[in-house]
Amino acid sequence: MTTKELYTKDARIWVEHPLYVWEGATVTSDYRSGVLIVKIDQTGEIRQIKISDETKLPPLRNPSLLIGQNDLTSLSYLHEPAVLHNLKVRFCDRNAIYTYCGIVLVAINPYYDLPIYGDETIMAYRGQSMGDLDPHIFAVSEEAYTKLERERRDQSIIVSGESGAGKTVSAKYAMRYFAAVGGNASETQVERKVLASSPIMEAIGNAKTTRNDNSSRFGKFIEIHFDNQYRISGASMRTYLLEKSRVVYQSPGERNYHIFYQLCSASHYLPELKLDHQDSFHYLNQGGCPNIDGVDDLKAFNDTKNALTILGVSESEQQNMFTVLAAILHLGNVRLECDPDADGDDAFIDAGDAHLSAVCALLGVRRPELARWLTHRRIASAHEVIEARMDVRRAGAARDALAKRLYGELFAWLVRAVNRALDTGHARRHFIGVLDIYGFETFEINSFEQFCINYANEKLQQQFNSHVFKLEQDEYIKEEISWKMIDFYDNQPCINLIEDRLGVLALLDEECRVPQGSDRGFVAKLHDKCAKYPHFLKPRFGDAAFIIKHFADDVEYQCGGFLEKNRDTVLEEQLECLRAGAGCRLVRAMLAEPGEQSATLPAPRRRPAAGLAAGPALTQPGRRASGQKATVGAQFRASLSALMGTLSATTPHYVRCIKPNDTKQAFQFDAARAVHQLRACGVLETIRISSAGFPSRWLYQDFFQRYRLLCRSKDIDRANIKKTCSIVLERHVKDPDKYQFGATKIFFRAGQVAFLEKVRAELQRLYCVRVQSCVRGFVARRRYARLTRALRGLQAHARAFLVRRKVQEIRRNRAAIKIQRNVRGWLARTKYRRLRKLAIGLQARCRGYLARKLYKNKKILKVTIGLQRYARGYLARQKAKKKRRQIVICQSAVRRWAARRQYKRLRIEARSLDHVKTLNKGLENKIISLQQRLEDALGRARRIEPLQAAIAELKAKVETLKLVEVEAKVLKVDIVSKDNLLNTLRVDIANEKEANKRLIEEKRAIEEEYKKHKEIWEAESEKLANELKSNKEHYEMAIEERDKQHEAEKKALCLELESERQSRQKLLSSQYELQERFDSIQTRAPVPKEHRRSLSDASTNSQQEITVEDDFGYGSVRSVESSRPALEAVNWSAGSHNGPAPMADAGLVLRMQNRISVLQSELSRTAKRAADLEERLMNRMTSPPSNPDTDRFRVEELEIENKKLREHLERLRSADTSQTSREIVEQLSAMQEELDRRRDECIQLKNVLTHQTVNLKSLASNYGSDVDIINEDGELATAYEAQKGINRQLQEELSAEKKFYAEHISKVKQEMDRLRDENEKYQKLLSADLSQEPKNKTQEYAQNEIIRLASESLAIQERVDKLSESCRRYKNQIRLLVGKLKEAGVEDVQDILEGNETIVSQNTSTALEIPPVMRKKEREYLGMFEYKLQDEGTIIKKLITELKPRVATSLLPGLPAYILFMMLRHTDHVDDEPKMHQLIKAARTAVKKVIKRRAESVEYYALWLANMLRLLNNLRQYSGDVKYQAENTPRQNQQSLRIFDLSEYRQVLSDQAISIYQGLITLLERQLERLIMPAILEYEEISGLSGPPRAAPAAASAGPARLKHELGATHDTLRAHAVDPPLRVILFRQLFYYICAYSLNQLLLRKDLCCWAKGLQIRYNISHLETWIKEHLAEYGQKSMEEILSVLKPITQAVQLLQARKSMADVSSTVEMCADLSAVQVCKILNMYTPAEEYEVKVTREFIHEIQKLMQERAGPNANKEPQSLLMDTKMIYSVHFEFSPSPIRLEDIEVPEVLELNGLLTKI
Repeated sequence: MTTKELYTKDARIWVEHPLYVWEGATVTSDYRSGVLIVKIDQTGEIRQIKISDETKLPPLRNPSLLIGQNDLTSLSYLHEPAVLHNLKVRFCDRNAIYTYCGIVLVAINPYYDLPIYGDETIMAYRGQSMGDLDPHIFAVSEEAYTKLERERRDQSIIVSGESGAGKTVSAKYAMRYFAAVGGNASETQVERKVLASSPIMEAIGNAKTTRNDNSSRFGKFIEIHFDNQYRISGASMRTYLLEKSRVVYQSPGERNYHIFYQLCSASHYLPELKLDHQDSFHYLNQGGCPNIDGVDDLKAFNDTKNALTILGVSESEQQNMFTVLAAILHLGNVRLECDPDADGDDAFIDAGDAHLSAVCALLGVRRPELARWLTHRRIASAHEVIEARMDVRRAGAARDALAKRLYGELFAWLVRAVNRALDTGHARRHFIGVLDIYGFETFEINSFEQFCINYANEKLQQQFNSHVFKLEQDEYIKEEISWKMIDFYDNQPCINLIEDRLGVLALLDEECRVPQGSDRGFVAKLHDKCAKYPHFLKPRFGDAAFIIKHFADDVEYQCGGFLEKNRDTVLEEQLECLRAGAGCRLVRAMLAEPGEQSATLPAPRRRPAAGLAAGPALTQPGRRASGQKATVGAQFRASLSALMGTLSATTPHYVRCIKPNDTKQAFQFDAARAVHQLRACGVLETIRISSAGFPSRWLYQDFFQRYRLLCRSKDIDRANIKKTCSIVLERHVKDPDKYQFGATKIFFRAGQVAFLEKVRAELQRLYCVRVQSCVRGFVARRRYARLTRALRGLQAHARAFLVRRKVQEIRRNRAAIKIQRNVRGWLARTKYRRLRKLAIGLQARCRGYLARKLYKNKKILKVTIGLQRYARGYLARQKAKKKRRQIVICQSAVRRWAARRQYKRLRIEARSLDHVKTLNKGLENKIISLQQRLEDALGRARRIEPLQAAIAELKAKVETLKLVEVEAKVLKVDIVSKDNLLNTLRVDIANEKEANKRLIEEKRAIEEEYKKHKEIWEAESEKLANELKSNKEHYEMAIEERDKQHEAEKKALCLELESERQSRQKLLSSQYELQERFDSIQTRAPVPKEHRRSLSDASTNSQQEITVEDDFGYGSVRSVESSRPALEAVNWSAGSHNGPAPMADAGLVLRMQNRISVLQSELSRTAKRAADLEERLMNRMTSPPSNPDTDRFRVEELEIENKKLREHLERLRSADTSQTSREIVEQLSAMQEELDRRRDECIQLKNVLTHQTVNLKSLASNYGSDVDIINEDGELATAYEAQKGINRQLQEELSAEKKFYAEHISKVKQEMDRLRDENEKYQKLLSADLSQEPKNKTQEYAQNEIIRLASESLAIQERVDKLSESCRRYKNQIRLLVGKLKEAGVEDVQDILEGNETIVSQNTSTALEIPPVMRKKEREYLGMFEYKLQDEGTIIKKLITELKPRVATSLLPGLPAYILFMMLRHTDHVDDEPKMHQLIKAARTAVKKVIKRRAESVEYYALWLANMLRLLNNLRQYSGDVKYQAENTPRQNQQSLRIFDLSEYRQVLSDQAISIYQGLITLLERQLERLIMPAILEYEEISGLSGPPRAAPAAASAGPARLKHELGATHDTLRAHAVDPPLRVILFRQLFYYICAYSLNQLLLRKDLCCWAKGLQIRYNISHLETWIKEHLAEYGQKSMEEILSVLKPITQAVQLLQARKSMADVSSTVEMCADLSAVQVCKILNMYTPAEEYEVKVTREFIHEIQKLMQERAGPNANKEPQSLLMDTKMIYSVHFEFSPSPIRLEDIEVPEVLELNGLLTKI
């Protein structure tokens, strides 16, 4: 079909419009030769268009299917109006600011903050191919990053557009994307510095213009460097062509650079800069628009300072920078006037100019010298140098040139500083460059800046055209289709005009070198030399301009200022003056020579790469090799060449920014402005290149799905879709050049898809007509048959009727004659009767009428009379009432007069005395009588009250006596038994007193003997002291060496203390999310051992540097250096109670106590650690080097024994106890005093013995073989034998005492057993009585008293338990003391230890055997496993590391947790705290390693999540806390932990369980992510909607079935490992939330999914998930199932929105339906909704606006203030709480299976 054949009736076209550029029209009749009649759609105007050339027919409009496409190249008709209309529809109607145009992303500035740049959007585009989701700047960034990873080739993103189009913002978002996906794992925050450079560059390089409030007045190329792992390793920046003229001049409505206004807003913070309001400076007040709406300059100044600090610019450097900026402002205010003493207009500066003084003060320059060179200059002639004064104009120009030079140098210095900060020194393997450069510019007056900008755009456009052509060529080659060379616009002739040897730049440089060169001379040379170039034109008028035909438009350049701007010269005298100043180091650094500058401020390092070694940026002037300064044009050309080289070495990506309007209105589209920018940025050229080839490309499957209607069913071959497509095209597209078959796609020429759509629509219309004709024929035939049957029936009935009528007629004729006679007679009679009846009737009616009329008149008369009667009566009554009222008024007046008269008379009588007496006489009598009666009643009441009180008292006494009598009877037996017990105890006490007396006597004897030996030993000591003086020198040398050693140890301890403090702070502030990252870093670069820590060491202190820390951070305080500090650091008062707890909220009290205990323990550990270290330092510095045993024994015995234990006993003594307990406490106190006295004696003896032993050892070591000299007479041996005898005697006495005490304890134990048996009997009786209801008050009182006594008994039992714990502590102390005795030289102490252990163990067992209420039966096993410390690693390896999930599922659920807990119980039973800590740490570390090694296994996560929770619940259940013992059995309560408090470890295990849970969630989400799209959004199971009918999917290979299979497998795994059901519910709720969020996010970013057919498919797929939830999760309850279903509501409502009706009448129902969607999401879906067929209803803008309005009203007034997000947060995790789940399994019934291979390692006890 030829093109003109498409212009038929109802064809839609575009016609030109002077304002809107293009407007739509419809062809009203088929095109005829030369004339096309159209109807304008907007106005309805009929217009005739004359066509002179059929190749220039009006452009055709695309079918509605293609309107709003994401990619402009997918339009069938590719031309300017189609592109413009598609952009307008997407921007205005759908609020889509991004659109693809092939490889170009067209970004339209919305002038509105859109919620499409959040972290969720970044993650949604991560890993997606370009074109899969909606167009976005993140899609281009992802394409660049993906190609960098895949191809390992540097990438670049070129962002261009005119001022105000949003280039800077687009570049900023691109860098933000790279910072998010390429975050540096070493935490150097390079990406943070990259983002922080933006506010700095905006402050110094951006300004307000008439088109943009934040216009970039320079170009920049930012290189983001990546390492081998594609993580950001650094960045660098290059800048181009800073607009320095803005520093000294601004057009009306514009501002200078932002930094100046920011500095003025902060002037009160920087008084040394002598700044003022911005309007007072000449360089800032020329534009007349100093403020920007919505911008706070002071806040922006603080942001700039913070960014400078982040980038490492020091405070002094910042201050120097602000000084230079202030100096520039003051320099602009220096007034240049005409010298009054001179004749001409020579420049002159007033001596009192304050701004000149400020400049000199800030820069440290001498004022006379600067004033001189601001008004003078040097002229070098052939023989001499002449100094001449400049006129005012030239002086002002020189001053402005100096200001521009300073600002340009400052800009260059700051760029170098930014590059230094971004240069991390890490390896740079690849980079992604972001080029933010100005677009094509054309104004009314175009100067040198516009020439350079357009020159750069010519170069970029040439590179862009060649790249687009190359991609088109690559696509055709890839698809293996034949193609012809595409003719595209070549910019090279225009570039040659500028770059040739006689081009514009060369002639400009030549004119600049001429001494008397001028702008007009330059233009004259251009007109002469460049006239031969086709792209050069002369203006029609004037000789001060020239025209260059650029690719976008013809631009006329005014030559004014070309030479001056190209030279960019500053008087050398002014620069030398500034260099000579000493006030600002930064100025000297900026203005230094290149060699000096490199030494002062080195340039950032660059990696060697292609294209990076080219010339410097234009913000820093360069010099030629010969020493002459290069011109700006030459510098710009070199920099541009380097940039093009860099871009050519990379894979470019293009972003074209469009400014929609000049008024900055949100979502307003100015077609004329947009078309101009589309032409300028090369988008239309891309369209032209695409349309010249095969712009429309369809996959075979998509083409078949859409156009299978055009093929007959017998020609469809589903096994060969390509053949079917060829049949369709051969039948309908006759010209084979209009399409090409590629390997995977079909390529169409422009307009062919629209033609196929037209053929499809016509064929659909034809088929519809054919269907209608068949239906109408069927209806007509059916109606005809019905009519035929009806007519035949009617004919039969009619004929029968005629026959019957004829027969009847014959019969009537026969009978007619016979009956005529009768009939006629009858008629006559009838007529007579009728006349008679009529007459009678007329009479009756007349009479009736007269009667009714008479009756009616009478009735009216009667009614009238009645009305008159009522009216007259009413009037009479009214008259009577009026008269009566008047009479009453008269009577009232008369009576009032009479009453007043009577009142006056009565007042006169009342004032008389006689009248008063008469009235009061009767009252006095009544009062007297009432008083007498009252006194009688009071007397009777006083007599009755004592009687009533006595009666009540007697009743109370009777009741009390009854209760006392009952109590006396009940307690009588108990008193007798207790008296017997007291007698026995008194006898025992008497025996103890006698024994104590004997001990006192023995003590006195020992003291006397000790004094004798002491005298002997003192004599020997004096003798030995005299002999030791000879060794003084040797001893002093030893002291010096020891002091040096102490100093070294002191330093080591200080370093250790400091490292401990730092480590503690770091550990307290760390989180579990950083733990895995820290581990991965640690594996790459191991940290020294002294700093290796895990989270379990959060509350511990490190040991020595050569040891690996054990996890001793929880439960109690551990040893640091030796056993002695551990003994001193024991918290003996832990767990004690100072009194009964208040009756308050138990849960709150327990929580507060736990929290207080945690804080106290942390504080005590830290304080004791610090105190211990400081004490060790002080001791080593101050204590003498010899004989430390006396102090050691004294500190250990007195501070530990006396202070701690006495405090403990004082608490027990001060407690409120019964009489029996008081007596026991008194006995204990007496025994304690005696024990203290004996302990003092032992301490003294041990001190003397140790002192002597040490002296002997030192003598032996000093003398060596000469010891016989000392022992010549045998005195030493004699003393030693005597000492041994004394020790032996003391040991025998101590053994006797212990034996006596053991016998006493055994008797007391027997007595307690007897009392316990009696107690059990009484308890059974009491329990029987208590179980019955009290029959009277006596029984009720008795029950209350029994309950009270039981509570007191429980309190006593608690005290006994505490005493048993104290005994355990004493046992540990005895062991320590025995060890020290061995160290002191006492060898025979094993017997003492055994006796002590026996007694203490008996005492402990006695205390432990006392039950709380009744005695329990002993069981065979204790529910614990014993193991050896050396076997711990093997046990952990077998139990955790090597345990397989399939083996664990065959065992008891949570068996590893049970075994670990039983091992912990054994460590608690034997009071081995280090072993307990080491076991927990080893278990936690092993679980971490298993999870890390099996990070991709759901089974391992489920296994150890269940076991960690089981271990956590076991620690809770057996912790002894009341709140966890509600469901325990009495046996389980007995098995609670007795010694260790593992509450802190419970928190650690909970944290580790949360970490495992989060890891499991992350793993499952990662596994489900690849299944969500195929299962929910892309799977098409309903045939006939959007695809061909397909076979039923396999069970676990397609669509939702695969997703349900994965969910079912996960559910089975969790159930197999016995994960708690509440946790399973939370986990599946989290998974379905992720499925919903991921699906909805993809739906919101994919336009192809937003149609009715896809909505139906997706809803059907979601129903599979809902069915799975109801089938598999119903066991957890209806509420849990509804919670899980509720998380799918957003995606369900979004799909329902696609299927719902979209008329204005359905607005309210649509809003109610989308209750869980935000207004942004609903509007996004409606904007993307695309009808697949012509007959589907389209969504109107009015409908979307009404929906948005109602949803905002529903959200409330504060909805706009809150930030709205388009996408759902896929990283959101529901909070998880591990509920307490007690175990009914008895620990003593647990056995170790053989499959664990732990035989011989664990022993059940």
